[in-house]
Amino acid sequence: MFCVHCGRPDAEGEHPGCRGPRAALEPPRFCPECARRMVVQVTPVGWSARCSRHGDTTSAARTG
Repeated sequence: MFCVHCGRPDAEGEHPGCRGPRAALEPPRFCPECARRMVVQVTPVGWSARCSRHGDTTSAARTG
């Protein structure tokens, strides 16, 4: 698994900037499965992100 904010492996280092309170509000920039850079669209009501290999995810999919 990879960090969705920096793309490095989750087990590598502490990722202090990636796990802070502000990071919880940011959309993912990297795919957690393959670390590829994702196409991200932010709207007033949420965000959507697309990995070319693993498909789409949205802010609605991460809540609840």
